[in-house]
Amino acid sequence: MADLKGINLAMQTPFDENGAINYSVFEELIEKYVATGVHGLVLGAGTGQHPYLTEAECNRLYEVGAKRIAGRCNVICQTSALNMDEVIRRSRHAESVGADALMVLPPYLEGPGDEQGIFDFYKAIDAEVGVDLVGYNIPQATGISVSPQLFERLSQLKNFNYIKDSAGDFTVHQEYLQTSGTVLNGCDTTTLYALMAGARGVIWGGANYMPSEAVELYRLVDRKEYEQALTLWKRMLPSLLFIWRSPYTPSVLRAAQLRGYGTGNVRSPLRKLSADQEAQLRRSLEPLGV
Repeated sequence: MADLKGINLAMQTPFDENGAINYSVFEELIEKYVATGVHGLVLGAGTGQHPYLTEAECNRLYEVGAKRIAGRCNVICQTSALNMDEVIRRSRHAESVGADALMVLPPYLEGPGDEQGIFDFYKAIDAEVGVDLVGYNIPQATGISVSPQLFERLSQLKNFNYIKDSAGDFTVHQEYLQTSGTVLNGCDTTTLYALMAGARGVIWGGANYMPSEAVELYRLVDRKEYEQALTLWKRMLPSLLFIWRSPYTPSVLRAAQLRGYGTGNVRSPLRKLSADQEAQLRRSLEPLGV
């Protein structure tokens, strides 16, 4: 079992003005993020616009990323797909190039929504890989909720050792923490409290624009220096509230660009922020020194 403690940064995919992946900037970003002390990088993350990347593009991100990271932090690859054979194919490839763990969405978009169907989906993937599986609870996007009872059952599978919880329901999050599984927070606005409650770590999109602050927040909580953690959190929270209620990925990428991380470009059909959204974003970043 890989230890996915700490800050696992859900990494952006940098694009040029024409929407092509800029792999040179991708490698530069890896160096910058690793230098801040992040504990892991998630390649092909939702914040990296996974739904709008081809399988070949994802595979190359895994290959280039794992090689550049070179064991300096954990490598987590999102290998979600609608087609079951493709999920397994992507997962095997990611494992072959050095992924420490695989993050997979439940069978969204008219897939089975009952608990047995979700269990069978993950069971089939579990049988085909030899590294950790990170399940994903994000019902606002998939229409599927992973109940605490189902998470407990899934945790009995050989490789299903984690769940990323992005739902934002802190009651359910704490119910997850009562199971035998291991929990990673995925809701930006509850990060501090999830870590204090016992989440092993986070998979965090917002860390793209404040990686050093994210690492410091984890360090403070790990050392139980809660007063200092709360002081830092108050500087981080305004922008986190903004990105959570706004077009998420465009907001994160623009914030990252403003703070020196990446190009700020999105791939169609996503769009850049409006002038009003841009102004609100900049105001929310002021406590961080932007």
